[in-house]
Amino acid sequence: MLQALSEIAGFRETVKRPLNPDLEWIKLSDGELREIFPFWTPVDIKRVLDSLQMLGILLIEPLREDDGQNFFAIDDTTSSDVQDSASSRRRKDRQTADGGAASLIPVNWQLDDNWIKICKQHSIPENFIRNLVPEFVNYWRDRGQARFSWGNAFYKHALKEWRNEQSRKGTFELASTMSGEWRPSEDAVGILVNAEINASFIEDAIPEFVLYWRERGAVHGAWNTKFIEHIRRQWARFSASFGRDDTPQLIADEWKPSTECYEILQLAEIDEGYARSRIPEFVMYWKDSQQVNSSWNTVFLRFIKQDWARKLKQTENVDLTNAEDQTLVGSSQQRIKERFQRIADRSWAE
Repeated sequence: MLQALSEIAGFRETVKRPLNPDLEWIKLSDGELREIFPFWTPVDIKRVLDSLQMLGILLIEPLREDDGQNFFAIDDTTSSDVQDSASSRRRKDRQTADGGAASLIPVNWQLDDNWIKICKQHSIPENFIRNLVPEFVNYWRDRGQARFSWGNAFYKHALKEWRNEQSRKGTFELASTMSGEWRPSEDAVGILVNAEINASFIEDAIPEFVLYWRERGAVHGAWNTKFIEHIRRQWARFSASFGRDDTPQLIADEWKPSTECYEILQLAEIDEGYARSRIPEFVMYWKDSQQVNSSWNTVFLRFIKQDWARKLKQTENVDLTNAEDQTLVGSSQQRIKERFQRIADRSWAE
């Protein structure tokens, strides 16, 4: 990125800015940065810019708030100081190597001021640097290894420990409880929208998310990450139900109910074969009506339940009529049988 910005500054109009009048400033918009670095996402571009700014190599001054345009200037003196200091140390290391063999680290070894300056160019606090020295000395004395430059070894060690410390800060020291006014960052919402999650669905989920974690009083350092995970899980459940697409649509010619529909009908003890037989009529009716709906599965379930209830009622009426007819026939036969028995009665002759 630094090389690309340096090349652009060579043919772009430069200006002077009050922040540092000695430097040449160029103006770039967020859109131009995305065109210059198409292989990076906007989040990556911001991350690299912040890193260069933290190192003091790149100065950034916003033109106007929320305008998306900034002034950029490369501070060559900062990068030159780092390179000159590192070069001088390497020359000394080579001289030491040429003049004799590598040596073990002394018990009273102390870090050279030049190496402290190089470490501080990476925004590492001096107290943090000096606190690493005793542990560094004890570690390498226990290992018994010899080196030509213990300063260079410490420099690499300090960079690694500082990165680890920054990671720990992000996880623990920056942790906080959930606030009632908490909202996800623009980056978090952007990630979810880019994943084709409905913006209204995201907005509606915020109050529930805040309430849930406020009641538990949990402490966390990455609420945005937790919110992204929560929304993805909720959206997956929502997509697995009937609301795959909340956009109202006409019914398709080859529309078929989902598997979940038949499972729900089975729980209601509605015959699956009967439901399948009603699909053509259902599709034809709604195609002729030209109405749109966001969930045809729900409409089909309602239709089948109502139709099944009518069918059961009709069956019940038919059975009741047949039962009444059979009752009348039975009563008539019973009366005939009783009359015949009276006529054929011979008990008086006994």
